[in-house]
Amino acid sequence: MSCPHVAGIVGLLKALHPDWSPAAIRSAIMTSARMRDNMREPMKNASLAKATPFSYGAGHVRPNRAMDPGLVYDATTEDYLAFLCDNGYNSSQMASFAGSKHYACPKRRSSRLLSMNYPSITVPRLAKGHARVVRRVVKNVGGPGTYKAHVQALVGCR
Repeated sequence: MSCPHVAGIVGLLKALHPDWSPAAIRSAIMTSARMRDNMREPMKNASLAKATPFSYGAGHVRPNRAMDPGLVYDATTEDYLAFLCDNGYNSSQMASFAGSKHYACPKRRSSRLLSMNYPSITVPRLAKGHARVVRRVVKNVGGPGTYKAHVQALVGCR
């Protein structure tokens, strides 16, 4: 049942903010979601153990909060095309995605998986003791404000 609910929320957000991109709408929904259940307890998985983000994704959506998330992670069509190029899609596949007969992938491959401006972060094959730089760009879609970033290392990755 989550699909029709989220689709309805997307429609409401697009009506409220017609200038927002699909990526901005997704970001507003994900970053305003709640990671606790209705009793304000940590969510549980099917085995009734404490769930992880791999079990619940971004969490329970909160439409009222998504209407005014403050900051969003936006992405352009070019960002997605570069990501597909970096993942080995060929010229004909890229042309179908780009809507043209020819699309030239950038010659220099970048680590787009780490740099994709997505509301969550995945660092594959992260070895203990090794550092990786991950960049995100946020866009203020609310009023003026002060925001503070907080990063918490995963257990065992320090």
